[in-house]
Amino acid sequence: MKVLAIVPSIYDTSPGQRFRIEQWEPILKAGGVEIAYEPFESPELRRVLYGPGNSLTKVKEVARSFRRRGSVVSAAGGYDLIYLFREAALLGPAWYERRFGRTGVPVVFDFDDAVFVAYRSPSNGYLSYLKFPGKTATICRIATHVIAGNPYLADFAREHNPNVTIVPTTIDTDKYEAKEKPAANDRPVTIGWSGSFSTVQHLDTIRDALQELAKTESFRLRVIGTPEYSLSGVETEAMPWRSETEIADLSAIDIGLMPLPDENWTRGKCALKALQYMALGIPTVCSPVGVNTAIIDDGVNGFLAGSRDEWVNKLRTLLHSPDLRRRVGLEGRKTVEEGYSARSQAPRVLEIFQRAAKTRAVK
Repeated sequence: MKVLAIVPSIYDTSPGQRFRIEQWEPILKAGGVEIAYEPFESPELRRVLYGPGNSLTKVKEVARSFRRRGSVVSAAGGYDLIYLFREAALLGPAWYERRFGRTGVPVVFDFDDAVFVAYRSPSNGYLSYLKFPGKTATICRIATHVIAGNPYLADFAREHNPNVTIVPTTIDTDKYEAKEKPAANDRPVTIGWSGSFSTVQHLDTIRDALQELAKTESFRLRVIGTPEYSLSGVETEAMPWRSETEIADLSAIDIGLMPLPDENWTRGKCALKALQYMALGIPTVCSPVGVNTAIIDDGVNGFLAGSRDEWVNKLRTLLHSPDLRRRVGLEGRKTVEEGYSARSQAPRVLEIFQRAAKTRAVK
């Protein structure tokens, strides 16, 4: 089966894409699926897009990407299936999605964020007004089948298409290993967060809790995804996200953080940060928002914290107990292996692809 993958970004750069179709690819390939990736972003657009400034370069590169997308539509008829992740183009209404739908090739639409909710990006606020979140409903109607990353997203999709399957974001448990951590007697325990320039605002929601904790406890805060982060009274280490060192950078964390405000946009999140920590055996503390409450059994495989006091108390408890960190970390790893690993979910995606591809033959 030849699959045309319409994706946002170049290979190994977009988190949602990396932890969904790119991670499922080896198992799909073993099932006879050959994937050709067609990203919207060029390397140059990727370089400037998710940081502040460079407005003129961004506009020029977006225009070039639109032109490339048009040529991809012309070649789509030579494939057995179109896999569409999130949207065909970064901006604008469903121009290209409609054109893909008219090719006669079955479309499987996959989304892992509440892309139907208006959202203003901190790094590209002016472009956010051109996102057209309403096109998500159109894409659902065009699709032969919709894959949604969690129940909140699936509920939206089912309003527009009856053929919806929930497939969570997954972790490659062969690459992510839960290794025994050395005793922290001669070093401060590291509390860590991973994200990007555009999502660091979520970490900001617990700044006061971390500052309160630092008044009585010794720890280091590691922030991955932004080159600079300052928090008065807290020993902080910030670093950019790097694909080649991602697992090593995460593995240095003793306690993982996933704070989120409770909003329509964040309810669509698929808990990637938490799943990454958990797969590495790192005890994780999350806000009780969206799918986090389904993944985390509070006090068993992780912790849920909904207030400043809960964040302070649960982090303090973990800081004081290496045994608790180990026990909760191992339970988190077990959770990922059983329900959130690529190995457990990719075969389900293969079945969806096979069923959808058959509809073209029927037509």
